[in-house]
Amino acid sequence: MTVATYHFPFVLFIVTTLTLTSMPVHAATEPPAVGTPAPDFSLMTNAGTQASLMDYRGKWVILYFYPKDFTSGCTLQARNFQRDLAKYEQVNAVILGVSVDSAESHKDFCAKEGLNFTLLSDPEARVSAEYGSVMEYNGAKLSARNTFIIDPEGKIARVFTGVQPSGHSEEVLSTLASLQKH
Repeated sequence: MTVATYHFPFVLFIVTTLTLTSMPVHAATEPPAVGTPAPDFSLMTNAGTQASLMDYRGKWVILYFYPKDFTSGCTLQARNFQRDLAKYEQVNAVILGVSVDSAESHKDFCAKEGLNFTLLSDPEARVSAEYGSVMEYNGAKLSARNTFIIDPEGKIARVFTGVQPSGHSEEVLSTLASLQKH
């Protein structure tokens, strides 16, 4: 056997891995449409309690899905929501972040980043799927970076898909201000 024969499986593994990690990720289903009732849920929070969408009836809800705690884009997005938290509170809005990470991971992420809003654990990606916000990455299901503004009556008021973390909080605040004028 030649040296090349021994290296072929390794080279094949590297090429396959690079191909899979560079493939685009896609959402499994479509997000709920504007004007339709937002799918209700009950998920474990970073504080170790259950929270449902019904708990926030009468408030504007910024429900954002993100792939993973402690990653650069997700951290930037969370920090920006935290930076603007007082602005959201002034307009009767709450921030809820959702990912497939555990409630314990969310607790640690909130502690490390000083986050004072609720993160929800969706380990089976069930709620993420209901919101058309599931993607696959290296064979694992993750929450896709989408955001929903839900009005005080529980209806979808605005959908943001394929969100870019930088500047997103400002975009949401601007859209929320416009929605509240009508």
